Amino acid sequence: MKQDIIIRRETPADHAAVEQLTREAFWNVYRPGCMEHYVVHVLRSDPAFVPELDLVMERDGQLIGHVMYMRAAITADGGREIPVMTFGPISIHPDLQRQGLGKYLLDYSMERAEALGAGALCIEGNLDFYGKSGFVVAGTRGIRYHGEPDQELVPYFLLKELRPGFLNGVTGVYHTPKGYYVDETAAEAFDRHFPPKEKLKLPGQLF
Repeated sequence: MKQDIIIRRETPADHAAVEQLTREAFWNVYRPGCMEHYVVHVLRSDPAFVPELDLVMERDGQLIGHVMYMRAAITADGGREIPVMTFGPISIHPDLQRQGLGKYLLDYSMERAEALGAGALCIEGNLDFYGKSGFVVAGTRGIRYHGEPDQELVPYFLLKELRPGFLNGVTGVYHTPKGYYVDETAAEAFDRHFPPKEKLKLPGQLF
């Protein structure tokens, strides 16, 4: 399955197709409609963006997946900043989801992140999926999520050490990069450049 797949850096020529792919992948998943395609659009010009880890996945010349990484930090309880990375959105074409392609793209990208010197990754996500790639609930390692009560284990806040021992002895708070917090009105305006799609309120959506 994987031998006919190419993973490469995103180029400016891919931008529109990646935004379309992201929109298709996330439409009506977490909310009626989605904002993830606007998030991708905005993050490319964010200072924390890591261009070397802005990756597309192709099969037979068709763009079927995308992931992008951002620099982030844990503020340790002693006050120092521990550099880490985060990633997302990670998108797989809706027709090809649940076939292992998301994990394949993720695992490949994490190897690249480690090669670039990233010591650990922090993300918000589903442990059922990310646990297969070695992520654990961050609170079990003493890393807390900004804005949540200190004593609370936040089930969707996950981490993975890329360099074993990188976070040994570290406790502290993780802050999601500001670029992920986009303006809903701006996202709505951006979406009007795409073909109309029906927004549905579905069970299991978060918003």
